[in-house]
Amino acid sequence: MNTRWKPSVTVAAIIERDGRFLLVEEETPEGLKLNNPAGHLDPGESPVEGCAREALEETTHHFTPTHLLGTYLSRLQRPQPDGSIEDITYLRFAYCGELGAVVPGRTLDTGIVRTVWMRPEEIRACPERHRSPLLLRCLDDYLRGQRFPLDVVYTDPSVQTLQN
Repeated sequence: MNTRWKPSVTVAAIIERDGRFLLVEEETPEGLKLNNPAGHLDPGESPVEGCAREALEETTHHFTPTHLLGTYLSRLQRPQPDGSIEDITYLRFAYCGELGAVVPGRTLDTGIVRTVWMRPEEIRACPERHRSPLLLRCLDDYLRGQRFPLDVVYTDPSVQTLQN
């Protein structure tokens, strides 16, 4: 059977304040891991909208993307209980921007244990706790000043107007 390859599209927020980065500690099949606030792009939203939504869901803070940090591919192969291998390729759009206020009464998304602010050297010191190799790559790209305008990723109006 010929199956079309479809990477999982994700969005991530790279959030820095006073030299520290806002990460989430989340439950995964491999145990508690650290990640940027990130998640899957939902139908009908642009990557910028998805990034703002995911940051809010995972941190309870408003987030306004101001720049595309980069576009990244990674692959995960996870053994399954039946002996098969789950093989997932992620296509990540990472954004940096402005962290806004906490939304009063809002709770962290399911699976997110807590948020944590970490310095770059603290993040680098625990690679075994990273959910994705892209956490460190995005950090390094941010620190070296990589930034692209938001309009480098175009979302056609059909994304939001066509029904399933």
